[in-house]
Order: sequence, then structure tokens, then C-alpha cells
Amino acid sequence: MAKNEIDEYLAGIDEPKRTTLAALRRDIARIIPDAQECISYGLPAFRWRGSVVAGFGAFKDHLSYFPHSGSVLTVLGEELRAYSQSKGALRFGIDDPLPKSVVERLVKVRLDQVSSTKT
Repeated sequence: MAKNEIDEYLAGIDEPKRTTLAALRRDIARIIPDAQECISYGLPAFRWRGSVVAGFGAFKDHLSYFPHSGSVLTVLGEELRAYSQSKGALRFGIDDPLPKSVVERLVKVRLDQVSSTKT
């Protein structure tokens, strides 16, 4: 059901936001293929081992990546200096996708956090 909800979420977004977020969705799914797609806080997300580990959303003037942890962005600090951010969101351009290497680092840090709390 959540996969369909994410499809519907993306279908309701104008271009180029839709294409940019669809690429992010594919990147996350490739990094954690055994994650379950879901909706968290009304936005598309990925759940792994019972914890939400990545999410994304479209806004008027930007797109956001949500690590679903208040410390992921802090851990990556310098690597993310080119992006606007809050404690829980990394903002990026509407037609400027996050590089796959950045997505991989964001997801890896969060997966490491979840793994360390589940052991």
C-alpha cells in the first residue's frame, strides 16, 4: 500500500520536482533494497528493521531529504556544507538532485545508527 501512496505523492508533484524526487527514491531503494517504503509524517520514507531511515519531500522552493535522526546531518557536517539544512532536513534544489555519493553517506550513517541500537 505504501508504495502506491508514494507513487500517488510523486504523481501529484509538478516537474522537475517529480523527476528529481523519483531519482532520489530509486537511489535510496538501491542502497537499502530490503527497506519497506512507507509514509512517515505525511511524506515518503523508507523503514528498515522497524525504524524509519530516510525520507523526502517537495516544498514550494526546494526539495528535502529527511534522515529521521537529529544527528545524521551533524555527523556529516563538512560534507554537507554546500546545502541548506535544519536539524532534521537537508534542502536541495528542485532540479538539482543530491549526488548518489551524498545519498549513500546519509543512508549509511543512519543505518549504522539503527544497527547499533538494535544489537
